[in-house]
Amino acid sequence: MNAKLEPFVENISEATTACLITMVQGNLLAITLGHWLIASQTGIAAGTVTATLVLMFGTQKRWIISLGLGTITCLVDYLVHPGMFGSIVTEAIVTGIGAAVLSHIVGATLNVMRILKRKESGPVQKS
Repeated sequence: MNAKLEPFVENISEATTACLITMVQGNLLAITLGHWLIASQTGIAAGTVTATLVLMFGTQKRWIISLGLGTITCLVDYLVHPGMFGSIVTEAIVTGIGAAVLSHIVGATLNVMRILKRKESGPVQKS
């Protein structure tokens, strides 16, 4: 995948997934098209803003990217739709935390996979 496109796909996916799971409070059987549409709005907005900031500032530090995605997802989730449980901000906070944790886990896993792939391919030989 194109290196410039990767952060967008990764961040949008993580924010959308966190929003979707939080909205249905973990009950994946309750997911409807309406849930997907709302989660997609949150994911696209939060993921795009986060990926743009990552590319602008050029950071590769996983904890900074995860913290940024979590914070932006929390804000966007609050603006996109009202909370479904707790106070008006509870769902947005839980969604932001979920996005940050998911981002950290997925990002760390992808980094390990990239390292292993490079090791398996061995050194590049010049002719």
